[in-house]
Amino acid sequence: MKTILLAAAFALVAAGAAMAAPNTLTPKEQAAGWRLLFDGKTTAGWRGFKAPAPDRGWHVAGGALSPDPKTSKDIITKDQFGSFELSFEWKISKLGNSGVMFHVIEQGTETYQSGPEYQILDNAHGERPPEQAAALFALYAPSVDATKPPGQWNQARLVVDHNHVQHWLNGKKVVEYDLGSADFKARVAASKFKQWPQFASSATGHIALQNHGDDVAFRSLKIRVLK
Repeated sequence: MKTILLAAAFALVAAGAAMAAPNTLTPKEQAAGWRLLFDGKTTAGWRGFKAPAPDRGWHVAGGALSPDPKTSKDIITKDQFGSFELSFEWKISKLGNSGVMFHVIEQGTETYQSGPEYQILDNAHGERPPEQAAALFALYAPSVDATKPPGQWNQARLVVDHNHVQHWLNGKKVVEYDLGSADFKARVAASKFKQWPQFASSATGHIALQNHGDDVAFRSLKIRVLK
């Protein structure tokens, strides 16, 4: 029994060593082509929507990137991405709301007018299912509520493999859809997004972090380009 317990303990230590600390990459991730979008210290690699730099409200504290809820505008990556796997952690304040958009192009006045949104939310806010955490905002509802309570870190993955998209939350795949499919187009036509012809129109674009007027934090933003 003692031997078994020791072996289990060593296995736990090894597993912990293989996990990356926040805002870092493991050797395995580096070998697989992952790169950091946030270094845990600065806003390098990000700029404003239609602006050369993030506004001053965006700040880094405790290894997390956050906006000033009252003043900040959305920020976008300087680089653009087509097919990719994005991994990130987020935490939201009580009853808070935010989002991460992809394939954002600089048309219109807001990032969500072109970029489909991975919804970030405290589900106690009471939104209908297609607007709950990890949804494709207003279009596809998550299959389960996999969120952690406000103030705790959630692990998210967004996989965009050409037109096929998956949303993951805390290890569970909760949303899956195909950009440009008949079903996708029908849902867009029945939503507010029908007023913006640029919505989901580009096969590549920026990734955006949204300020929706609530306290939100992001960390361990890392991406791997898919072919």
